[in-house]
Amino acid sequence: MHRRSILQIIDSYQREWQRLAVAAGAPYFEAEEAPVLDRFRSFIAATPDCCERDSPLGHLTGSALVITPDLNQVLLTLHRKLGKWLQLGGHADGSPQMHEVAMREANEESGLESLYFLPYERVLWGPQTSGPGIKLGLPMPFDFDAHAIPARPGEPAHVHYDVRFLIVANHLDPLVISEESRDLRWFAVEAARQASQERSMERQFLKLAWLKQRLTEGDKALG
Repeated sequence: MHRRSILQIIDSYQREWQRLAVAAGAPYFEAEEAPVLDRFRSFIAATPDCCERDSPLGHLTGSALVITPDLNQVLLTLHRKLGKWLQLGGHADGSPQMHEVAMREANEESGLESLYFLPYERVLWGPQTSGPGIKLGLPMPFDFDAHAIPARPGEPAHVHYDVRFLIVANHLDPLVISEESRDLRWFAVEAARQASQERSMERQFLKLAWLKQRLTEGDKALG
């Protein structure tokens, strides 16, 4: 059952972003995102233990693009193993509730306590937004990415199927660097784009910039 709910959330995400792209010029990158979502569907359908870390070919992960309430800054971690500036996140460890995984990882990898999801889908689309995620009261993912993790001693190469959410924090609260990180730092969005050369990160930054513009134009509250 948990796999079905994840597949429903994927369908909801794709449908809503496609609709918003047509209606409001949202940066939904159909040519690159649709194959990723199809890859998620195939993997989840074929992998009963898709949420487990020891699933050998790959597993679901949850991550958070942590932002300030004004959407001007993002919190990135310099990943200790990968050596890249990335959003916070980690393994589902059996949980099918990917938003809970993202929130847990955001807390554990930053030390921040006052965190909340940005309900961007409700702000943009209103209370009548469709989709099973909304009906269940679940946050809408902000992005999906499937990326290869290289082999390491005792761990074969595999794929992380990453479900990403927007989470808001106060940039004045103290940060605590976890053992997963070499560094942890707030960046202005443009500086973050320079620090991280990953295409999937760039995609999130473009979405964030568009979202900020839409919210500013509409003078809408962020939470």
